[in-house]
Amino acid sequence: MAKQTLKRTIGLFEATLYGIGIILGAGIYALVGAGAATAGSALWLSFLIGAIIAACTGLSYAELASLYPKEAAEYVYTKHAFGKAWLSFMVQWTMVFVTTVSAGVVALGFAGYWSFLFGGSLLLIAFLLLFAMSLLNLLGMKDSARYNDLSSFLEVSGLVGVVVLGAYFIGKTGVVPHLSVSASPFGWGGVMAATTVVYFAFIGFENLVNISEEVKEPRKTIPKALLWSLAISTVIYILVSVAAVSLVGWERLAQSKAPLAEAVEQAIPGSSWVLAVIALFATSNTVLILLIVASRLLYGLASNKALPSFFGFVGARGTPPYAIGSVFLLSSAALLAGGIRDLAHLVDLGIFSVYIFINAAVIALRYREPLAKREFRSPFTVGKLPLLALLGIALNVGMLWFFEPRIFAYGAGLLAAGMVIYALFARWGGMKGKRGRIKR
Repeated sequence: MAKQTLKRTIGLFEATLYGIGIILGAGIYALVGAGAATAGSALWLSFLIGAIIAACTGLSYAELASLYPKEAAEYVYTKHAFGKAWLSFMVQWTMVFVTTVSAGVVALGFAGYWSFLFGGSLLLIAFLLLFAMSLLNLLGMKDSARYNDLSSFLEVSGLVGVVVLGAYFIGKTGVVPHLSVSASPFGWGGVMAATTVVYFAFIGFENLVNISEEVKEPRKTIPKALLWSLAISTVIYILVSVAAVSLVGWERLAQSKAPLAEAVEQAIPGSSWVLAVIALFATSNTVLILLIVASRLLYGLASNKALPSFFGFVGARGTPPYAIGSVFLLSSAALLAGGIRDLAHLVDLGIFSVYIFINAAVIALRYREPLAKREFRSPFTVGKLPLLALLGIALNVGMLWFFEPRIFAYGAGLLAAGMVIYALFARWGGMKGKRGRIKR
């Protein structure tokens, strides 16, 4: 009997919307106020700096995706680059943790907007959302992509609406002359501190490569979709940040629990519910994509014999049910962990650490496999050395200085748990038995 494989149903347009959908999720709706608290009206600079950091790593992901269009991307990339199975597992384990915990955190964001409109228990609402999105994940990528297309359109429309309203008010609130660094209450230090907060809004672009086995012509499509989605999202973020401070000023944004809704309310009284509804689509869409990616990460690890084979089992609909169920349980557990702020910081610490290895992998493979066919290359090279990958390492290492010592302690616990899992499963032959593959 032939192995079930992943279906290739996603083209460039849908892949780009997929990337936009995961980038333009809960972050921009929730973090504008937190960023404004330290960056002031210079908030747009924080988004621009975050975009530069993301772009360096995004170009590295694009090159690696053109070399190895596979699930469990980080595992495959680092395995080829460094040849160390334990290191590759730890990098991928970190990505599994980052993705599942992020799904739980964003689900709580959805619950906040739902409670704002209809009331109810935050934990129960978040749990029900995770359950519903996991069921949609089970239906297959085509059905999930349809929901993603609709949600991406609505969330982008909502942000465009904020930009249009902000453009109308620019020059009427006295904000425009104060968009420079001097507008930050803490100067450049405040802008950089805000970058560590708002960068969470960029997290997710790297997950686009983890659906490579469900994308048509992935060596060409994935790099293009990644760069397009990152570029479009960056422009929207900068415009929204300028528009928001133009509508209500950074002081009110910093104090608001629903900053964009308050900004719209300032322009059109009684309209905040519209943006709240759009935020429901934005956050639920992000949760769906995170659950999809996390389940594919587990599937990919099983396919690479780094986890038990049942994670790689594929059902009749061409999706991995055991991996999907496991991700649902893990993300639900994150709801009960408490300390969302600490969890968000831990997610950021994990993602910056992974980005360091991804950029290093590009450099290593330029020397280890110089003749390998690459549909895309990170630009600006001296000899074989990709300068933007080197810059990406420096920028991500620099971001680590902004985390508190206790966050590093939590990270050490995460690594220890990963090493235990590796010792139990990965070193003993990847488990006996048949492994399916998601339908192409």
